[in-house]
Amino acid sequence: MAKQNDVANNTAEDAEAESTGGEPVTEQPAGSDTQTGTIHIETEQSLKTAESPETVRTAKTVRTAKTAESVAQSVKTTQSVKTTQTQSDKTERSAQSAENTSAKPVNPAKPAKPGKPAKPAKSAKKNKPTQSTTKSQETAKAAVTKSSAAKAPTAKTTTAKTSSAGKSPSAGKTPSSAKTPKTQPASDPSDPSTAVTRVLPPISVTDTGSLQLTGIVKAPKISHHIVPPEEKAEAERAKREAEKSEKKAKKTPKTRIGKWWRRVQNSPDRVTLAMAIVALGVVYGDIGTSPLYMAQSFVSGQGGIQYADRQSVLGLLSLLFWSVTLITTVKYVLIAMRIDNKGEGGIFALYSMVRRYGKWLAYPAMIGGAAFLADSVLTPAVSISSAVEGLQTIPQLEPIFDANDNLTLMITVCIIVVLFAIQSRGTESIGKVFGIVVMIWFSFLAVVGVANLGTDWTVFAALNPWYGIDFLLFDPGNKAGLAVMGTVFLATTGAEALYSDMGHVGRGNIYATWPFIKIALILNYFGQGAWILRNQHNESLYGIKSLNPFFQMMTPNLRSVAVVLSVAAGVIASQALITGAFTMVSEATGLNWMPHLQVRYPARTRGQLYIPAVNIVLCAATLSVLAMFKDSEHITAAYGLALTITMITTTILLAAYIWCAWKRRVFAIVFAILFLAIQTLFFIASMSKFLHGGWFTMLLTLAILGIMVTWDQGTKVERSQRRHMWPKEFLPALDALHRDFKIPYYADNLVYLTSDPELRRLDTDIFYSIFANHPKRARAWWAVSVQVTDDPFTREYSVENFGTSFLFRVRIRLGFKVSQNVATYLHQIMHDLINDGTLPRQTVIYPKVDEDPEIGTIQYVLVHKALMPESKITSRGATSLRVKYAIRHLAGNPVKWFGLAAYNPVVEVQPLFVSTNKVPALKRVALRRAKKPITLQEIRAEQREEAENERAAAIAAAESEAAARTESVAGSVQTDLTRTIEVDGQTVAHPRSKPNFDLRPASSVGEPAEKAA
Repeated sequence: MAKQNDVANNTAEDAEAESTGGEPVTEQPAGSDTQTGTIHIETEQSLKTAESPETVRTAKTVRTAKTAESVAQSVKTTQSVKTTQTQSDKTERSAQSAENTSAKPVNPAKPAKPGKPAKPAKSAKKNKPTQSTTKSQETAKAAVTKSSAAKAPTAKTTTAKTSSAGKSPSAGKTPSSAKTPKTQPASDPSDPSTAVTRVLPPISVTDTGSLQLTGIVKAPKISHHIVPPEEKAEAERAKREAEKSEKKAKKTPKTRIGKWWRRVQNSPDRVTLAMAIVALGVVYGDIGTSPLYMAQSFVSGQGGIQYADRQSVLGLLSLLFWSVTLITTVKYVLIAMRIDNKGEGGIFALYSMVRRYGKWLAYPAMIGGAAFLADSVLTPAVSISSAVEGLQTIPQLEPIFDANDNLTLMITVCIIVVLFAIQSRGTESIGKVFGIVVMIWFSFLAVVGVANLGTDWTVFAALNPWYGIDFLLFDPGNKAGLAVMGTVFLATTGAEALYSDMGHVGRGNIYATWPFIKIALILNYFGQGAWILRNQHNESLYGIKSLNPFFQMMTPNLRSVAVVLSVAAGVIASQALITGAFTMVSEATGLNWMPHLQVRYPARTRGQLYIPAVNIVLCAATLSVLAMFKDSEHITAAYGLALTITMITTTILLAAYIWCAWKRRVFAIVFAILFLAIQTLFFIASMSKFLHGGWFTMLLTLAILGIMVTWDQGTKVERSQRRHMWPKEFLPALDALHRDFKIPYYADNLVYLTSDPELRRLDTDIFYSIFANHPKRARAWWAVSVQVTDDPFTREYSVENFGTSFLFRVRIRLGFKVSQNVATYLHQIMHDLINDGTLPRQTVIYPKVDEDPEIGTIQYVLVHKALMPESKITSRGATSLRVKYAIRHLAGNPVKWFGLAAYNPVVEVQPLFVSTNKVPALKRVALRRAKKPITLQEIRAEQREEAENERAAAIAAAESEAAARTESVAGSVQTDLTRTIEVDGQTVAHPRSKPNFDLRPASSVGEPAEKAA
């Protein structure tokens, strides 16, 4: 309706300009697209008659699109055209809707009977035309009639025929000046006063019929009755759990144990059998594979099994036991897991709770997170490769592996590719399977350890910490020296992953399962130590390359079972690190330390997520590690260095939280001194691995840290600009643009995506995108934000229209299991607003991709920022911002995340609105006078001079030719006046007799005789 208003106003303006003698302006009215069938106003020069070039017939004709040919034929066959003022039903409705007080359509005009004028369309009282609108219509009609009467040369009047679409309500009697126009002489066709204005009424469904096609485009539809099967299953599950909780609530425990259990089940420490099994599979995979390579690294560091005496073995076991106890049990299980951010763990979740206590805490958090993600690359490689290499210890398979050195590597690569390929299915479905396998694996570790202990349990003397201290500092049998702590650290590598995966399974389930895990690990480690002591002097083992006590302490028949279980355990360990990496990247994104990536939630809980981009990067990096290091022995040499950095930074953040939040200053000091000393010792010992492959993890750590730092700095630069505007700032300008009918529509609906969930303000980027370059006028502007809720199947939206019918702020809240198809949901929102009268109707008669004729065209716009050269920021900030934009370009964009790729969205680039430096003014330098003309005036003067010279030369040439011709004629006349005769044998010239008429120039004919003489 707004579009038709535009046309009515433009018609009146053009008619008034023409009636006052002004030159008609060719202008397409705002929004005059063919989809909505609006009026076109055109001007053209007078039509020439082919049969009679002397006469130029001009007329102001009012015709419809369907009768164009008949009107043109009428102009050719008649001397004049009687102009009749008609107006279509849609023009009448557009004038009546100028007030825009109602979104309901007016009743169409009744078609006129032959020979009678059509009746005007009936409309609701709310849609009556305003006085100013009616006056502008009458002015336009009078102007058109007056202009046609003054300009149309006619001797006979004819009436242009119109189709049913062109019939319009009567506008009153035609003025007498239009009925008896005066005949005027033909005018010059180039004269703009003879221009013809054609008013084309709108094309409607009445004219063309329905042009919508069905069965071709399969556009998604919205249904209020369809419930997805998984949502039904979730609702039923929730109903069953509610019933169980209700039954349990009715039962009152009578014993102290029962009351304690009730409190536990109602707290964050809740324990369930199903989630406890999942916890085994998701959390303990990494720490459960340490027995595969820890003893192998120790024997290799000692120079062989023959150098592993009792003192060194007991010292190693003592260091190992107390490291696992202090680092894993005390620091992470008992202390760190009590500090959770709404159930989530990990270094980033920890930082989000302590960030308010000091800005400097961001640096240890970034360093620790980068080191953890770098370590996540090595864990799948070392865990799976060490397990697959166990196949080489099976006698039946030894010839096959001896013949093909790369067979182990190929098997490892295949397993890793399959592992990363199934990540999109989530950990909930495979977590239970993994949990059962891990439970069997740890049971197997405990049984094998006890079997190798036999009757000699003297190795448990290593529980005395003195054995470890003596071996580390004073024992000359320690071949590795301080570097042995790097080997001991391998037994604690899964502790950080245990903390990071807390949000997946819950704290209570980890508390319930950790004792079983620790006992199984200690039994296996001590069993390997007992086997080493028994086989120290076994010369048959001296020549074995990369001797691994874990597989060697088993019988050949049992090794095949061990290999299968160890491969499964390696896969599960990799799964734990991959899951932890997904969690940490998601948390880093929330802190604005990493780009926003597409996140999927394949499980019932939001804590279990999947990030496709991170999955691809981890897979590629892991395969690169395998290609560089080949086997587990070389990977182990590089493994653990980055993780020591993560543990140190976690200790700093935990101590800050204990000091500031818990207010336990003494405990914070003791905690920091104890654990920083232990973990610094681990870091120094692991630095011996730097040249053996540790450089690779450090390089990865620096790369990830660089991304975090640049992203953080770039975000700070962006936030230095003003990011939002309030209604009193943006509404007046948008209202003026919406009512500016001289600007054509950019689209019916202009949709912007924003991350701002606040509905009562507007992004400055969106505001200036609308007004940048050529203003983007639209029927409605939309700013849409999407929020992901903790509930899996939330589908809600809220709208703020600021009391207008052209600006809408929309917030869509979707559950983490709901597909974020913004385009489909936006159509539903538009229909809802049209139905309640908030949004004016938008009718389209032409086919559309979305198969929705009730919604106009929709254009999606994304705004990207760029830095201006004059921006007042440091070079470091400028570099950070450019790197951030480059990373964002590689990381993907919301077009794919929200399913907008099929709707041809527009991506705009705007300058970053930060303060700028004043630029020194330029100094204008005078130019030398040009030897040749360069200005338009000089060029035209030269052209005129050349034309005059050519003309003078032509005249002179013509005069010379005429003079020559005159002399030639005079000579011939003289010859003709004399004649030669022969007299007495001599030739004598004799004058001819004079003719009896005067020879005068043709130009002197009719002049007086005296003047001619």
